[in-house]
Amino acid sequence: MLIAIFGESCTGKTTLADRINDAAHGKIYSGKDYLRLAKSEAEAVRLFRQQLSDAVQGDTIIYVTTEREHLALLPDGAVRILVTAELDTIKERFAARMHGNLPAPVAMMLEKKHGCFDSESHDFHVHNGCPDAEEICRNIF
Repeated sequence: MLIAIFGESCTGKTTLADRINDAAHGKIYSGKDYLRLAKSEAEAVRLFRQQLSDAVQGDTIIYVTTEREHLALLPDGAVRILVTAELDTIKERFAARMHGNLPAPVAMMLEKKHGCFDSESHDFHVHNGCPDAEEICRNIF
């Protein structure tokens, strides 16, 4: 099974992936982790696409990304989970990652990207942690 979890930074994607993986016992890839599969980017992309395709009918892979262009890697049959949060929540979480400081350019970048995934097709939408991972797992499995 292939489960794709996508959305902006600091929305809870990794937490959700970890909880789903507790039930699925799969492999989690984040962002460009797939580049480790080969020396060249083109070969790594090819190998990763094949793994994702194979996962639709086989072992579980959970792919977590904050980049819209990575959604093009997903084959038909992937379970797609959009994870969102309010902009203020995202800023608070991002500031916490930066030891309480959110520089103005970073805040502007977060504001610019906010909502960039909203029009992407998805099977499930998790907003501010609702529905929770247990409910998502019941629906998926």
